[in-house]
Amino acid sequence: MNHKEISKALGAVALAVLAGCGPQQPEANLQNLTAAMNAYLAKKGDLCLGKTRWPIDVPQREAGTRARNAVQMPVLEHLGLVSASAAKVQDAKEGEQPAEIAVTRYALTEEGRKYFHPRETQGDFCAAHLALDKIVGWEARKDEKDASAVVVTYTYKIDAAPWTGDADVQKVFPMVDRVVRGAGTMQLKQNFRRAQTGWVPEGV
Repeated sequence: MNHKEISKALGAVALAVLAGCGPQQPEANLQNLTAAMNAYLAKKGDLCLGKTRWPIDVPQREAGTRARNAVQMPVLEHLGLVSASAAKVQDAKEGEQPAEIAVTRYALTEEGRKYFHPRETQGDFCAAHLALDKIVGWEARKDEKDASAVVVTYTYKIDAAPWTGDADVQKVFPMVDRVVRGAGTMQLKQNFRRAQTGWVPEGV
């Protein structure tokens, strides 16, 4: 073997070594996806009510109707999580002059503020936090052509606020009640995509 051939051979070995030392793509296995699920739920596992802006004003004209806040806010008041007061606000309808209307203004109490979770973009009033129980399984996304995206099916454990056990809360927040009661049995799904750093959640 001459010097040129030796150089080529060494170059090929060096490339092979470098390729072997490069970052490895994480596999879709139980260990990796469990780590991804735990990280996701630690950050995004709050079960919230979609009440991001406080105080919340309920027009008196909605009293006694099935409007969401007209039904839900009195229940939270009864539990001591919010306080109610009378107020007047300007109600501007398209093409009309603003008119002053009477509202019931609901503000978080000291107890209620314990359940308001600030976030980087927008906070929310939350009823529980989910943690991973177990991964039931995973499969490739049907809308993907390769294995870089999977949907994980899992069951969860839940740390729920004591007031979620109230019968009126269960009635006016039926989805919250369903998730709380489903701990350990209800199966949820979460999409993940493979990245160099591991499996990262999609749609969050």
